[in-house]
Formats: sequence, structure tokens, C-alpha cells
Amino acid sequence: MIALAVGLALVAAVLHGTWNVLVKVSGDPITTFRRVTLTSALVATIALVPAWLVFGRPALNPAAAGLCLMSSVLETTYLWLLSTAYRRGELSAVYPIARGSAPLLSVVVGLLILGERLTTPQLAGVALLLIGILAVTLSQATGRATVPALLTGVAIAAYTSLDRVGVRLATPWFYAWLLFALMAVELPLSLWVASKLGLYRAAGNAAPPRWGQATIIGAFMWAGYFLVLYALSFAPLAVVAPVREIAIVAVAVWGVWRLGERGRAGMKLSGALATLVGVALLAV
Repeated sequence: MIALAVGLALVAAVLHGTWNVLVKVSGDPITTFRRVTLTSALVATIALVPAWLVFGRPALNPAAAGLCLMSSVLETTYLWLLSTAYRRGELSAVYPIARGSAPLLSVVVGLLILGERLTTPQLAGVALLLIGILAVTLSQATGRATVPALLTGVAIAAYTSLDRVGVRLATPWFYAWLLFALMAVELPLSLWVASKLGLYRAAGNAAPPRWGQATIIGAFMWAGYFLVLYALSFAPLAVVAPVREIAIVAVAVWGVWRLGERGRAGMKLSGALATLVGVALLAV
């Protein structure tokens, strides 16, 4: 079963990295996410109708529903923070900071609140995470994306912890569907409120993505997240999380190579690699 979890996490890493690239190049990330949440909920609904018919009514107790609701709010917040970071910074810098800071924050919580102790390899992992995130942060021209990218990591750590518990109290595919259905309501509503209050303004003349593109991003987002949820339903987080973060280096390389983000490229790629190794050592 561990081999299956690793395989699922690898596929999820590819899907996650791909949709992040597509969102970054879409123009205005939060406008893209508005359509993506709608299409992802639609894709999830269509994909899961057969499961409903075959397996019958899925399990979802009140505790799981509550965790799913809290997770959806955190994920909507995550989309806002990630969008802000992508508007301010480069893909090759934002992605490693956002993905690498989440496990680092989990370690800090474990040490300060739960009284956990780290092994020598895990301490080395923490050091590499700090070095990697610092290197990627310093590689940016202004660093304006650093704070929202770090806060993105906070949101990731929070909703991942909730989902780890919630998915085991429910049928995984139904939990995933409910999560995306809630986000499809929350994000457009929050965007409308932010626009009315003058807290959000579209980036330049950026047009929303075509519905076909939004559907592809939504399908990748939903499929990748469902694979992670399913893997977490039978495998430890320590196995799933490091494999999923392989995308850190892949996305950083793509940003430098294909998007032309070549300023201090060596520092970015070295930082991304150090972040990946640090995540892996934390799982030892």
C-alpha cells in the first residue's frame, strides 16, 4: 500500500505543478481561480456521479462535515494568498517558498506546542528548509511576494492537518467533492465582497481564462487533490507529503527555463533543491 501511496503522490505532484504554471501565466490569478473553482466543482460532480450510483450513499458524519467546511475556508484563503504572491513575484520563487514553508511550520508547531523532539536527520531537514527558503527569498528583485507566499504555506499546513483527520471520517471521494463545491461558492462570493469594498482590482486588462482552459486547470486541481486525499486515507502524512513536494524543483526549473525568470537562477534552483531535500529529511 505504501508503494501505491507514493505513486499517487507522484501523479499529484505533476498535476499540482502543472496547474500552478497555468495559473501563473493566465494573467490575473484570482480571476482565473474564480472560474476554476466553478469548473472543478462541475468536473468533480460529473466524475463522481458514477461512484454515487455504484457505491451508494457515501458516509459523512457531522464532524467530517465541520472539518470540510473549515478546510474549504482555509483553501479559499489559500487561493487568495497564492494569487497575491503570483501577482507580485515569479513562479520560480513563489512556489518553493509556499510549498516549503508548510512542512517547516508544521515542525514549529510540533516543537513549540506539542513538545515533540526531532532526530538528527530531521534537524538537518529544518536547516535545509530554512536555507532553501532564504535563498529563494533573496533571489527576488523586491521580495514583495515573500509574505503572501509564506502565508500561503500557513494555509497549506492548516488545511492539510484538517483534511488528514476529516478524510478518515468520511468517504474520501465525497469529502473531496464537498470541499470543492464549498469553494465554488466561497471564492466568487469573497471576490464580489472584496470588489465592492475596493479591496480588489483586476490586474491590468487581464481577461479571464477561456472556459476550456479553466476546465483543464480545474480538472488537474481536483484530480491532484483527490489523489492526495485518497493516499492520506491509508498512508502516513510523512510518506505522502515529501513525495508530493517533488514539484518544488520541477516548477522552479520550469519558471527559469520556460518563463524566462533567469535573475539569480542558480540561487533559485539551489534553494528549491535544498527545500525539497529538507522536506524529505523531515519524513525520516
